[in-house]
Amino acid sequence: MGSALMGNAASGWRGQCKGLGVLAVVLGLMWSLTSTTSFAEPHPGAEAFVERMAARHDLDPDDIRAVLNEARYQQSIIDAITRPAEARPWHQYRPIFMTEARIAGGAEFWRANQALLEDVQQRLNVPIEIIVAIVGVETNYGMNTGSFRVIDALATLGFYFPRRAEFFASELGHFMALAREENLPLTEVRGSYAGAMGLGQFIPSSYRAYAVDFDGSGARDLWRSLPDALGSVANYLAEHGWQWGEPLVLPVTSVPDDLDVQFNINLNHTLAELADMGIAFDRGDRAADERATLVTLEHEDGFEYWLGLNNFYVITRYNRSPLYAMAVLQLAEAIAERAPPCALDC
Repeated sequence: MGSALMGNAASGWRGQCKGLGVLAVVLGLMWSLTSTTSFAEPHPGAEAFVERMAARHDLDPDDIRAVLNEARYQQSIIDAITRPAEARPWHQYRPIFMTEARIAGGAEFWRANQALLEDVQQRLNVPIEIIVAIVGVETNYGMNTGSFRVIDALATLGFYFPRRAEFFASELGHFMALAREENLPLTEVRGSYAGAMGLGQFIPSSYRAYAVDFDGSGARDLWRSLPDALGSVANYLAEHGWQWGEPLVLPVTSVPDDLDVQFNINLNHTLAELADMGIAFDRGDRAADERATLVTLEHEDGFEYWLGLNNFYVITRYNRSPLYAMAVLQLAEAIAERAPPCALDC
């Protein structure tokens, strides 16, 4: 199953092995068509972008212009980002991922890649079930790594989506630098509507900062190398402060009707402070000064409450949504119930 899934992941972009040699030729031909005339901006603010990214990433301005000429605006990308799944209430969001097919698929993915997953867990101290659940939520275990050209996604959002244009323009620059570093065919790589790539859906800046060469091949390949892809998911969580053996949440039994505090994904309060607000939960032997946040899940007939702890917060570094983190947690728990016995000493 593992190799079949990686086959699907690899098919997300064509001609992966062409490398920068062919890319350089393509870019050179593209630039030759434009260099004889004055440069007309293919996207609003493109020339300012060229200057910033050339300086920031030590890229050739002419190569950047050639890439921008190739990038195409896609209305479907704007449509997708304005209606993300995370905007739904919990009772609509949870069924997307908590399906029998997704749970069974995660258990099978675990069995098919058991030795590798146990190696990743031992070396990076992140539980297998969390790694598998993230890959399950992100790409259904590699079966859907995205169909948009990454340059189209990042250019569309970087030049035509004002609310987050600065962020996505920065990611476009990171993607150009990443293509140089990892020998990627820049105009062919495909990913999500937000420019996320590979089995674990890394945006370019995260790819550059947290992806690892787990198989020792000399490259970080999040499409064709399952060790790199799974090791990178675990490394991302480890680098953001995952604490081995610690819970993600504490159940809440009641919340005062008149509670007038705005909670977000940040751990802005201690357990003692939350208790003083009238939030009822069993702290057990956990420290009173441990930091947490209140997580509210909307059901059709009311609300469900949890306290998110450090490891819950770490998952929101992957996707800044408490719904996402809770879906990962619940999928991980369901998959773990069907996990095979450890093959190694885990």
